[in-house]
Amino acid sequence: MRIDTISPAEGARTSVKRLGRGIGSGLGKTSGKGHKGQWARSGGGVRPGFEGGQMPLARRIPKRGFHNKWGKDYVIVNVSALNNLPAGTVVDYGFVLENGLAKEVKNNAGLKVLGAGNLTVALTVKAAKFSETAKSAIENAGGTAEVVE
Repeated sequence: MRIDTISPAEGARTSVKRLGRGIGSGLGKTSGKGHKGQWARSGGGVRPGFEGGQMPLARRIPKRGFHNKWGKDYVIVNVSALNNLPAGTVVDYGFVLENGLAKEVKNNAGLKVLGAGNLTVALTVKAAKFSETAKSAIENAGGTAEVVE
């Protein structure tokens, strides 16, 4: 294969429409825009979402919910996910993401540990927040729950 023999796949490239080049081309005179009217004019047509004056769908449907700009999104992990780790492991935000124990979230404010499931291994868990059940589960298993910012 030589570089001068390479060509795009069949149908990958289409030739440009040459408008207004005589009636023999099939796209002469009105250049494919028909006769008169809104769509034939310069800058003609309507904006996206315009429904001919009828109330648009985007305005007919009620608004719902809001975005709290002060809200914090935490990376959440349950104690059941920590149960199969070796004893004495230090679990923090970085450890959770590296080992795929939780999904990363946008604008995260750190790690939050919840108490679903049971924990039988003594671990040191460093997180921004703990639920009451998670904290008691970690301490009952002989581990420590440290709050870090």
